[in-house]
Amino acid sequence: MINRIGLQTHAAANAPSLAQKNGAVGGGFADMLAAQLQGGKSVKFSAHATQRLADRQITLTQHDQASISRAVDKAAVKGARETLLLMDKVALVVSVPNRTVITAMPQHELADTVFTNIDSAVVVAPEAKTAGA
Repeated sequence: MINRIGLQTHAAANAPSLAQKNGAVGGGFADMLAAQLQGGKSVKFSAHATQRLADRQITLTQHDQASISRAVDKAAVKGARETLLLMDKVALVVSVPNRTVITAMPQHELADTVFTNIDSAVVVAPEAKTAGA
């Protein structure tokens, strides 16, 4: 009984420092989520994905990369782990927890393609055309 009380006291004493370490002091889940989404974490590209994009001469604009980041944020909110992002010119398979693009395939090569080991898909809206452009 004494050991149990001692263990509980020890855990309670360490709890604030763990919360401080994780940045959770003074805020709830919604605050932490908003901070993560506002943090602008960029999405990384694996060596394989980078090579696939280069081989197929696909370039992603800053707008494309921002769209990818927003799509990964949306997938993360839903609890996705491996998601397929369908864009106007490319399809990407992304590891959501790692925020890493695993592979890429141009849109014109998608006919009769089966994607495995994904748990979600996000259709990314095409880039809006500006007036006068």
